[in-house]
Amino acid sequence: MAAAVVTKTAWKLQEIVAHSSNVSSLVLGKKSGRLLATGGDDCRVNVWSVNKPNCVMSLSGHTTPIESLQISAKEELIVAGSQSGSIRVWDLEAAKILRTLLGHKANICSLDFHPYGSFVASGSLDTDIKLWDVRRKGCIFKYKSHTQAVRCLRFSPDGKWLASAADDHTVKLWDLTAGKVMFEFTGHSGPVNVVEFHPSEYLLASGSSDRTIRFWDLEKFHVVSCIEEEATPVRCVLFNPDGCCLYGGYQDSLRVYGWEPERCFDVVLVNWGKVADLAICNNQLIGVSFAQSTVSSFVVDLSRVTKSGSVPHGLLRSDEPLAQPNPTGSSLRRSYDRPSTSCSKPQSRVKHSSESERRSPSSEEERDEKESKAEIQNPEDYKEIFQPKNAISRTPPRMNEPFPAPPEDEPVAAKEAAKPNQPVELQTPLPKQELPEPVQMPPIASSTPLPRAEPSVIPAARNEPIGLKASDFLPALKNQSQTELVDEEIMSQIRKGHKTVCMVLTSRHKNLDTVRAVWSTSDIKNSVDSAVATNDLSVVVDLLNIVNQTASLWKLDLCTVVLPQIEKLLQSKYESYVQTGCTSLKLILQRFLPLITDILAAPPSVGVDITREERLHKCKLCYKQLKNISNIVKNKSGLSGRHGSAFRELHLLMAVLE
Repeated sequence: MAAAVVTKTAWKLQEIVAHSSNVSSLVLGKKSGRLLATGGDDCRVNVWSVNKPNCVMSLSGHTTPIESLQISAKEELIVAGSQSGSIRVWDLEAAKILRTLLGHKANICSLDFHPYGSFVASGSLDTDIKLWDVRRKGCIFKYKSHTQAVRCLRFSPDGKWLASAADDHTVKLWDLTAGKVMFEFTGHSGPVNVVEFHPSEYLLASGSSDRTIRFWDLEKFHVVSCIEEEATPVRCVLFNPDGCCLYGGYQDSLRVYGWEPERCFDVVLVNWGKVADLAICNNQLIGVSFAQSTVSSFVVDLSRVTKSGSVPHGLLRSDEPLAQPNPTGSSLRRSYDRPSTSCSKPQSRVKHSSESERRSPSSEEERDEKESKAEIQNPEDYKEIFQPKNAISRTPPRMNEPFPAPPEDEPVAAKEAAKPNQPVELQTPLPKQELPEPVQMPPIASSTPLPRAEPSVIPAARNEPIGLKASDFLPALKNQSQTELVDEEIMSQIRKGHKTVCMVLTSRHKNLDTVRAVWSTSDIKNSVDSAVATNDLSVVVDLLNIVNQTASLWKLDLCTVVLPQIEKLLQSKYESYVQTGCTSLKLILQRFLPLITDILAAPPSVGVDITREERLHKCKLCYKQLKNISNIVKNKSGLSGRHGSAFRELHLLMAVLE
């Protein structure tokens, strides 16, 4: 009797070296689910066909790392935003630069194409949202309301609204025609990273660093429900095409949610790491993630995933009726009215845009477009995707075949029976009367993929891998005795440092006990003084991590003590120290910098006012310390990655000091 072949619910599809340096952004085409664009610190945008090893097209022209990417709904255009604030739009079929859009003052954090018109929305670290007319190269409107970086932008399915999510913990809904905020959704306690419209209903989902997902009613403007704190923040969200559920991508899993009431239908373990985008094609969910210079793609078989209280099709017995999904509120809310023609551009308030934003293309923009190039790396794949035979439109061809799922790991006996390097042949299915009785399938939780050997990294359009391997840092070993010798040396090094580590930890524990004793008196200033007196930055970091959680604890005299410590933290070699220093400095700048500048700019008082003199002295001291720190922040604002973004944001906040 032949055993039934059981396929996996989720599996890794491919891993490629996408750039010669770190990957900084990536996005999937939502129409086909097969088009992938990656941006890197090498200032290039590379275009790929999912599950193919070679780069299809490489786009150059940016002079700083790519921070954000988006592919148009028809997968004919791609837009990329850089660290310097410039935006470039490419025509993929013509393989050429289409537009260069300049105007933002800092990193481009988010981009989105309008679903019906030739418009692009951009959100930046400078807190502005701009709407661009790609055909005329101009900024037709600038929306100003957020107070911190705009992390995600999404147009509504009917093209009338724009939703924005930002680090200021808010989600705003904009009326494009009126050019103003329709409503501001508050409730998240951390930066909001992602936002997504329901495909048909007046419903919006937002995911935050506070580890919650909130669902908002766009007709009554209130929160529908909230998925409470998961173990890690959600990285990306996507509604199922029929709107029955929401998929959330986390560090190590895919979660399936309903919102009326809020509940988790299913959890599929997927070790994809920094998952950046999701798309659905042929009842399969495609997810892409990145780590350093590599990009990995994953597949989840949605027929084996529980949605809306239904039983996955793959787990039904042949004699069982198909369970109907529970309605998720389609009768409770309005649906979008989708126009049959392209959307007209916003009117009425375009006059508020500055002349500089509506000017004709500058010589700088024209030069940028001349220097930008679209190089076809793989002509065969390029013709297959962007120039199909007898194509009427510029839409990439739909691929009807889903990605094949690898079989589950074979039993040990079967593996031993199989010859090395020779696949095990599947027997021909038996006649219907000889089939065994249906076997009860395990629950969904146990249908997650088992550990298996990862595919080797496929270099992108290269004959050799990029970068060094771990073995490059180890001495060449010729025999087993040398291996044992190396192990002994390692153990010797560990033993040598063991006593030192114990002494350091004992000292740190003693210092923390001292600080805790002062903390129990509720005197924050003396607590920080005692932490500084220990001359141990790790103790200062531990205390600041607590103080940073409650902004009301900060006073002006506390700033005079903390600022010199922040200067040390920002120059530390430890990532956690730098992160704590940036958080503390940001709090100080937001709460006290306007006060400091106002007091210093005020005319001198008449008579003797001791309280005012003390406040003036503290402000002068803080101003001097902030000036010293501003030089460090300015020097580090050119860094790439997460810390680079944090330093650039601090640099903007400290601009008043210059």
